[in-house]
Amino acid sequence: MAPTKDMFSPINVLVDELNTTVSKFISFFENDFNFSVMIYDKWSAKDVLGHIVFWHESFAKNVTDLALHIKPSPLRGKLSKVNELSVDSTRNVTISELLNRLSHAQSLIETHITSNSISLIPYKIGSRPYSAQEHLMVVNRHIQKHLFHLTKKYQNA
Repeated sequence: MAPTKDMFSPINVLVDELNTTVSKFISFFENDFNFSVMIYDKWSAKDVLGHIVFWHESFAKNVTDLALHIKPSPLRGKLSKVNELSVDSTRNVTISELLNRLSHAQSLIETHITSNSISLIPYKIGSRPYSAQEHLMVVNRHIQKHLFHLTKKYQNA
């Protein structure tokens, strides 16, 4: 990833930005919409929520493990397969439970991301680790991208 202005932002600013994005994402799913609407070829809006929760929990677990001096266990496998797993493993979970899990993961990230014991955070086996700042930016953009697609789809519905 090429350096950007955001990479030099204080970590607390990046955490606040991610918190804002996660709050907006959660607020979207608190609407009284039909979340079985297809957003992508194979994913409904609820599937997108499950995908985000799955990855956010992975990020939270790796950050928490590092902060507590536990060897992290990042996800393993081809990205396409891990993304399939992200949807398949959350498909039968209620939206309410997914939102609770997302909030909890965000709380863990906020609590531990500034730990002095964190230098590089693993993303996935076979991928390079990221600094806390990079990881916060990547995750924020990822959630923003999906929120943009969700919002656009429901505005046009």
